[in-house]
Amino acid sequence: MVIDDNFFMELALREAWKFQVLTYPNPAVGCTVVNHENELLAVEAHQKAGGPHAEVLALQKAYLKLTNDEKILSLTASHEIHNYLLTHHNGCFKDVTLHVTLEPCSHEGKTPSCANLIASLGVKSVVIASADKTDKADGGEEILVNSDISVSHSALHVRSNALLEPFTKWTKERFVFFKWAQRLDGSVEGGAISSLDSRTLVHKMRSVCDLLIIGGETVRVDRPTLDARLCTGKAPDVLIVSRSKEFDKTIPLFEVLNRKVHIESDFEKLKDYKCIMIEGGSTMFELSKNSVDYYLSFIAPIMGGKICMNHKESQFELLHVSKEAEDLCLWMKLI
Repeated sequence: MVIDDNFFMELALREAWKFQVLTYPNPAVGCTVVNHENELLAVEAHQKAGGPHAEVLALQKAYLKLTNDEKILSLTASHEIHNYLLTHHNGCFKDVTLHVTLEPCSHEGKTPSCANLIASLGVKSVVIASADKTDKADGGEEILVNSDISVSHSALHVRSNALLEPFTKWTKERFVFFKWAQRLDGSVEGGAISSLDSRTLVHKMRSVCDLLIIGGETVRVDRPTLDARLCTGKAPDVLIVSRSKEFDKTIPLFEVLNRKVHIESDFEKLKDYKCIMIEGGSTMFELSKNSVDYYLSFIAPIMGGKICMNHKESQFELLHVSKEAEDLCLWMKLI
C-alpha cells in the first residue's frame, strides 16, 4: 500500500503550529509515524526547549502502540526515552515511515541526536520537509542515508519553511510578531474578547518571549499587567512606545518583579532582543509595519463592538489557520 506522504506531512505541520513560538529558542517541529498499512501510529510535536524533540515523542507513542509496553509512558526526559527505545525496540520499527517537518538533528546537546536514534532503530524510511541549515544540527539526513534508511523530500517544503521561519529569524537576528484579538465584525475594543484558552496560549507565548511591545495610550487607558499569570510563566520585558515618558507607576505592569520596562518613542530597543511580541490596535499596527515578520489574530465567534482594526487595505497571506477552543487562530504575513 502506498503511503500518502502529503497527508501525513500535513498532520505533522498542523501539530507543530500548535507550539509555534512556544519552543523558543528551538524551532517548532512536527513528526508522524506511519506503518506499512498506512496506519497512523503517532503524531507529535516539539513542545518546549529542553524537552524531547518531535521525533522522540512520536517514536515513544508509536512504540507503545506497537508493543503495548506501558513502561515507556513513565519516561519524560529525552535521554531516558532514547535509551529505553534503543534497549527495547526489538526491531518493531522496521516497517515504519517518519514524516518530519525538519531534518532530524545530528548533534548531541541538551537532548541526544534524533538522527542517530532513528538510524539505530532501523526505521524503514523518513520523509523530510525542510533541511536543517544550522551549523551544529545539520547532517542528519547524511546519518540516515549512511544507515541505509530511505530518505525523501516532501512536496510541502514551502509550508514547512513558513513554520520554520521564526526560528530562522531569531537565530540570525530577531523574530517579531504582532498579536490582536477581534470579534467577527472586526471590533477590538471592550476588554477580553477571545476565550480563556486563547488568552492562556498568549500568556504562554509571553512567557517565552524576550520582549513585549505596547502603545503608551493603551497602557494609560487599560492599565494592564502584561504578565504570564494564566500559565504561571515568566513576565517578559516591556517596551512602551510613547512620545511622552510620563506614566502612573502604580499601573500593574510597572510592579512586576524581575522585568525591565523601557519607554521609548521608537523601536530601537528591538535590536537588543530575539523573540518579540507586539500587542496593540490600528495605531500600533501602522507604526510597527516595518518591524513585524508575522501576524497572529484570534477571531472570536461573537459580535457587538464598535471600534475596528483599520489596516488601510493591507493584504495578508495566510500561513496557518486553526481552531483554538472557541476561537479561530490565524498566522499571517503581509503581502
